Amino acid sequence: MQSIITLLTSGEVGTWISAVTGIVTACTAVTAITPSKSDDVAINAILKVLNMLSGNFGKNINKDDK
Repeated sequence: MQSIITLLTSGEVGTWISAVTGIVTACTAVTAITPSKSDDVAINAILKVLNMLSGNFGKNINKDDK
């Protein structure tokens, strides 16, 4: 418990929050401009990971996903 409190009160928390939100924003941007239907299996695998990282699951999915 003490280590969690130390982590939250240190100056590193802001850096971690900025990094995580930057990654989520970048993944969201890539998945928004990239078509999700593709013939290339590798692109589909990458898009699946990016969709999960950007929070595109449940009701928040790409329009052409079924």
